[in-house]
Amino acid sequence: MTHVDSRFGGTSRFERLDALRGLAIVWMALYHFAFDLNHFGLLQPRQHPNDDPLWVVQRTLILGLFLFCAGLGQAVATGAGQGWPRFWRRWAQVAACAALVSLGSWLVFPRSWIAFGVLHALCLMLVLARLLAPLRARLWLLATLALLLPLLWRHEVFNGPWLSWTGLVTRKPITEDYVPLLPWFGVLLAGLAAGQWLLAQRARVLAGDLPRVLAPLAVLGRWSLAFYMLHQPFFFGLLMAWTRWRGLA
Repeated sequence: MTHVDSRFGGTSRFERLDALRGLAIVWMALYHFAFDLNHFGLLQPRQHPNDDPLWVVQRTLILGLFLFCAGLGQAVATGAGQGWPRFWRRWAQVAACAALVSLGSWLVFPRSWIAFGVLHALCLMLVLARLLAPLRARLWLLATLALLLPLLWRHEVFNGPWLSWTGLVTRKPITEDYVPLLPWFGVLLAGLAAGQWLLAQRARVLAGDLPRVLAPLAVLGRWSLAFYMLHQPFFFGLLMAWTRWRGLA
């Protein structure tokens, strides 16, 4: 039986991939909750989260795992022969959520609203990955170039708001979330290349049975976009209510 992601036109799912995505989501939620605790003054690390190496490394690993899973998902989708109409329907959901993130962040953080965060980047990366998927093994070279280019060359011309999304900036924009195309597209491309190789050579790594104890992670991974959109408003609302209650108590 062929195992493919049901959102991308197949009949069964890669539950191991869902669980891996679910792990990234849980890790992200814990990170964001700690960040929100800091925002409301309920957690005081020695350094601000944006300057603390432990926090920075965690964000990098979480984002890297999430984008690598997105690349694996695209390998499954293209391997299953997903057509462009179905791709665009899913893409439109991500794009709509990216727009909501921008609007919501502008209302809460008007001076540092999110213009190009993870969902905005994902919208661009998914289209590019779809177009580049036929390159197969050559994707490894492109992934390496995408990862290295920002380390080798940057220019102040990219610092403006219309070009900062490239990642070739000499200073980061002031924003609550910044996920530029480079180097992060390299991570998604690596996931795409790895997924294509696994499907061709070691399909059981992705399509094998999932231990029952990990089933909740797989369920969460299947609803990752909805969870992503809902968890921060829930955390913010909960902590805002808590701090107000403490102030009145």
